[in-house]
Order: sequence, then structure tokens, then C-alpha cells
Amino acid sequence: MTAGRHRDGDALVDAFLMELRTGRRFSPNTLEAYGSDLRRFSGFLHARSIPLEEFRRTHLLQFLTSLRGLSSRSIARQVSSVRSFFKFLVREGVLPASPVSEVRAPSVGRPLPKYLTVTEVESLLSAPDRGTPEGMRDRAMLLLLYAAGLRASELVSLRMENVDANAGFLRVLGKGGKERVVPVAEAALAALREYQEDWRPRFLKKKATNALFLSRLGRPVTRQTLWSRIARWARAAGIRARISPHTLRHSFAGHLLAGGADLRAVQVMLGHADISTTQIYTHVTPERLREVHRKHHPRG
Repeated sequence: MTAGRHRDGDALVDAFLMELRTGRRFSPNTLEAYGSDLRRFSGFLHARSIPLEEFRRTHLLQFLTSLRGLSSRSIARQVSSVRSFFKFLVREGVLPASPVSEVRAPSVGRPLPKYLTVTEVESLLSAPDRGTPEGMRDRAMLLLLYAAGLRASELVSLRMENVDANAGFLRVLGKGGKERVVPVAEAALAALREYQEDWRPRFLKKKATNALFLSRLGRPVTRQTLWSRIARWARAAGIRARISPHTLRHSFAGHLLAGGADLRAVQVMLGHADISTTQIYTHVTPERLREVHRKHHPRG
């Protein structure tokens, strides 16, 4: 592939990502994944001087062979990204047909979600220092993640007007720009009210923003900050496992279902488009019950 052709390929990748961003309104995380996959694919084509219009299924096999070391899940996602990219090229009239239209991504088993026990959640929620602005902000964030099952991106993008404390719910902007209403337990609402009234003004520092959770500089808290703060309080709570904002989301769903909540209600609260995505949490409870039985039953 000539340098000019490689630049053309990169431009087509950029155009495809732009369509995903503006036309299909993919989340930043999904766009980042597509971008990483397609940059890897573009590098493969460039290294072997393969023009897009000459790409064949045999080349795909060579490309997949070059991915040694990646997990089966990453390889499956890579195949899906390449197929979507070629579909785009056909729609745009760049190619007459996709050379990989019949190729299917290898199936991978969906792992059970990692979650915390109720005791671990209680320890985590009690860990933040209630004598500092950061500690009270972090406590409100942790409580809200667990009480509402929010994704990290949903939490950090919350604005003041998304909270209806009197009615006891949040308006959350989820994947694909879809809004959903999530009820919030009183304990989380109380922590949120305290943060909003007593602590958020200390972060604001005369800046004009409706962002709910703020950094020390008065800017919206980032996903990276959220991850690091959760890791900090997990260590303080004595939780050895590596946890993330999604661990609290998993715990929210698993604990609701363990308590007898309706699967479809949990689906709505999580913002899942397909109930099959929610159904994976139904496997958490029996696994946990077996673990508890083995550990504590006198004849286990």
C-alpha cells in the first residue's frame, strides 16, 4: 500500500468513527474500542502493503494470526469491528462488496459479573472520610453507584437538574442518548443532599457549572478520578479484590435479584436494551449460594 493509499485508509477509518459518533451516537468508550481495533487493522494492512480494495478473507486469517496474545473476547471484538468497517465502505460506495460479510466472530463465553457481598458493600460505603469535602463527595458517589446501578460515565455526567430528591429518583442519560428514570434509596438521597448543600459549594469556587460531582478545581469529576477514588476506599475497607464502578453496578443488580426483584424491573433500572444482558445476573445468586453453602455448612 502506498503512503497515499494508507492515508486514504486512515481517512476512511476516521469517517467511519465519525458516523458512529454522530449518526449512531456510540459512547466514548465504544468509540475508543472501535478506534483501537481499526488502527490495529490499518497498521496490519500498511505493514503488508495490502490495499483495502484487494483485501480478501485469506488476509483476514493472516490478520487474526497476528493477534496472538489477545484474549478470545478481544479477537471476537476485532472481527466485529472489521466487519462493521467493511459494511460502511460498501454503504459509502468505496467497495462493491464486503470480503468478510460471511465471517462470524468466534463465540466467547460471557463471564459472570464480579460483585461484592453485602458486608463488603457496607464496608466500602463506610470507608470515606466524612470530615473532608472529598470524603463526603466520594461517599455520595459510592452510595449513588450502588443505590442506582449507574455506569461510571452516567455518574460523572450527572447534572444538578437530573436529581429529584423529593420524588426520590434520578434522570440518567445512558447509552445511545437514552434517558431513564431510576429510583434511589433514602440513604443515598440523604448523602446526596448533604453533599449538594454543604460540600459542593466548596468545590464550586465561584465557577458556573451544573455538573453534580466536582473536583477540587471546580471541574466535573472524570471517570479516571472516579476509578482511583473507588480503588482508594476499597483498600481502606480491606477489600483485596480489584474493583471498579461497574463492580458496584453488578452488586446493585445481583443483590436486587437475590432479594426477589423482578428481572424486567432490574433491566429497566440498568438501562439494558436486551433482557438477555440482565439475565446474566440471575447466575450470580446460585453461584454465591453454593459458595456460602460450601464454606459454612457443617457437612459441606
